[in-house]
Amino acid sequence: MAGVPDSLRLDKWLWAARFFKTRTLATAAVEGGKVRANGERVKPARGVKAGDLLDIDNGASTWQVRIRAVAEVRGSAQLAQALYAETEQSIAKRQLIAEQNRFFREPGSTLKGRPTKRIRRQMDKSGL
Repeated sequence: MAGVPDSLRLDKWLWAARFFKTRTLATAAVEGGKVRANGERVKPARGVKAGDLLDIDNGASTWQVRIRAVAEVRGSAQLAQALYAETEQSIAKRQLIAEQNRFFREPGSTLKGRPTKRIRRQMDKSGL
């Protein structure tokens, strides 16, 4: 295809592959060391291409994926899943964590940041 580039900025690819809702969040994650390309800490403007291995921690879960293709635009979820292939180790690790969380969930795992006054009262009332 004539319009498909060989490489693309890492933050733009993460956004197009739907690992992050916005490019700003993707950029912040890369700058914060939450994303590694081929085992190295990289910058958001680094070019990625098919065959690169990425370790991604998007807050909710961790992924290890191999890039299949690059896309400049954010498409549907089906198109986004076609951009990468998750490694077998990553799939097994995520399934193990999901199984553990099914039986016991850490009490504060759903809280993001500092609790509000209302949530703090509910936590105090329930004994957390």
